Amino acid sequence: QLQIVESGGGLVQPGGSLRLSCTASVSTLRSATVFWFRQAPGKELEGVSCIIDESHVQYQEIVEGRFTISRDNAKDTVYLQMNSLKPDDTAVYFCAAGYGDLCLQGHYGPGVTDWGKGTLVTVSE
Repeated sequence: QLQIVESGGGLVQPGGSLRLSCTASVSTLRSATVFWFRQAPGKELEGVSCIIDESHVQYQEIVEGRFTISRDNAKDTVYLQMNSLKPDDTAVYFCAAGYGDLCLQGHYGPGVTDWGKGTLVTVSE
């Protein structure tokens, strides 16, 4: 079982940037489909982005053009670079791992097998 840890959350002003990192202990993320989800206060969990390899990534429309997902397999790390942050981006961000490619079509949930505990991103003055 993967033990997933997210980091990089914090408080940032609107228009600012943060980079989230996702790592795993014991097992590797290299062969996994990796997802980012988020859950805003009082809201439902929603998919943000996923990556299979550098040529197969997906962004939900709400973050398209502002967020970038990437992998560094040498470091066994997945990143989510978040630019032009808005107050509506405030949420707990979860890294998750699994299998399959349905997220490339915008379908998040199927194939998710392991979850991190989340890291809080707050976008506010």
